[in-house]
Amino acid sequence: MNKVILTGRLTRDPESRMSQSNIEVARFSLACQNDFVNRNGERDTEFINCVAFNKLAGTINRYCHKGTMISVTGRIRNSSYDAQDGSKRYTTDIVVEQMEFLGSKGGNTNNTNESFEDNSNAYSPAPEANIETTDITEDPYKDFGEEVTLSSDDLPF
Repeated sequence: MNKVILTGRLTRDPESRMSQSNIEVARFSLACQNDFVNRNGERDTEFINCVAFNKLAGTINRYCHKGTMISVTGRIRNSSYDAQDGSKRYTTDIVVEQMEFLGSKGGNTNNTNESFEDNSNAYSPAPEANIETTDITEDPYKDFGEEVTLSSDDLPF
């Protein structure tokens, strides 16, 4: 399984591009602190390159900037290319599949932890025209019944 979960701050504004096949791309780097504390009481920081595509890239390009704290879920992708001097260069990126806003550099947490996902390959049916909604300003469980108390002796395990 190739799955990565990272939490960190953007080290710079995302690079916004359009691919040759007209797909929006966002490239950015996350500064992620390690859990390990060294002898000086400091935590090392890893700078990890990330890339997102399609609608998720659009969200990142529009709403993320240097210092934004986000959490991403994705996969590791190793690739290579030939540099202008003829040498072969190797890269490792995290291909972002989900992203969640966690707050901004100044501690402003007006960003309510919203989660975004790249569903470009997922099936999504057409939206229903008449969607019924329910007002839940009251306690939705008020008429659920009386409270039940269980002891550990009542459990089968």
